[in-house]
Amino acid sequence: MFDEGWGGVIAKTVSLDASKVINVTPRYARLRAGSNGAAKKDVIGWQNIELISDRPLETMLKEFKQLKKEYPDRILIASIMEEYNQTAWEELIDRVEQTGVVWSCLHYKREVEDMREKQSTQMEEEERKPLLKIPSKVLARRSDPLVNGLVNGVNWMPLEINFSCPHGMPERRMGVADGQDCKLLDEVCGWINAKATVPVWAKMTPNITDITEFGAIGFELASLVKPARVSLKSGCEGVSAINTIMSVMGIDLKTLHPEPCVEGYSTPGGYSYNAVRPIAFAKVMNIAQMIKSEFNDKDYSLSGIGGIETGYDAAEFILLGSNTVQVCTGVMVHGYGHVKTLCAELQDFMKQHNFSTIEDFRGHSFQYFTTHTVLSTTERESETTPFRIHST
Repeated sequence: MFDEGWGGVIAKTVSLDASKVINVTPRYARLRAGSNGAAKKDVIGWQNIELISDRPLETMLKEFKQLKKEYPDRILIASIMEEYNQTAWEELIDRVEQTGVVWSCLHYKREVEDMREKQSTQMEEEERKPLLKIPSKVLARRSDPLVNGLVNGVNWMPLEINFSCPHGMPERRMGVADGQDCKLLDEVCGWINAKATVPVWAKMTPNITDITEFGAIGFELASLVKPARVSLKSGCEGVSAINTIMSVMGIDLKTLHPEPCVEGYSTPGGYSYNAVRPIAFAKVMNIAQMIKSEFNDKDYSLSGIGGIETGYDAAEFILLGSNTVQVCTGVMVHGYGHVKTLCAELQDFMKQHNFSTIEDFRGHSFQYFTTHTVLSTTERESETTPFRIHST
């Protein structure tokens, strides 16, 4: 992926004991446009019942080290998940951090070098401060030789905490079991951020309500805003959203068995790809607006996920507040080289609107959202205006 031009890679989620992770085959199913069994139609949805990595942690850590050796200037982020056990979380964080899988941030160094070439060598000390926020957890441990080296070199190993895997792992009180319970989420985020010496992102689940629960649920409780807020207040530097949506892909009308079918049986799994994008848009926008209004959004990061297949899809996520975007199913469908198309399309969008940087249009579309009451009032007022311009 690095050779093809991707800006960064988030590795498959790891845990301490891979022997507990038992994947099955087949574990994927596709939804195509058209009626049941329309094999030649376009794929619009994708479901998986795959668990986190079933490869030994030692193997994954060895490969992390090798990747950083071969690509020292690239971003490699470790995705981690553990059971509800503080000691286990601390051990996993420690072992992953020790691999030296760091975010080398050479883009920061290059920006500084360029800036210093253009400006006087007498540049004020204030202007020499890092262009990237150093997390408070890193500063608090600055006396540690390793951490001091990370700060001075602006070398961090970001961690993405998988609080959102919707199938299999919750049976072990992992993944979505943490992400659905804000009290539990707050506690686990506290453990993680007390231990980690690097930036931490919490990966949010859209599966946060149970339709079988009795009683009314308020809007905020039924959105991703509350768990995202809890994660940030508990010390995380950012959030990513959304992970897959719990689903049943369908029933084979010839065999009457659900898909994907494993020895005649199946289980609900995670739904992704194009069909989830509108849902992801709404969730990401809600989180972005919360970060903007309640936190300094310059100090926190939001990574948008969900059905990104084109650079224009990526532009929409950024218009709704995302700092970065992530692609998974799109890569599975189109291959690693698809990044070239994504970049070209995003650049084309930016050129059309004369945008020079991502920040030029991040969150730009917030201003065009309002309540239905305002929409109806505005429409009525427009209808009473004596002179109206009609498009032809």
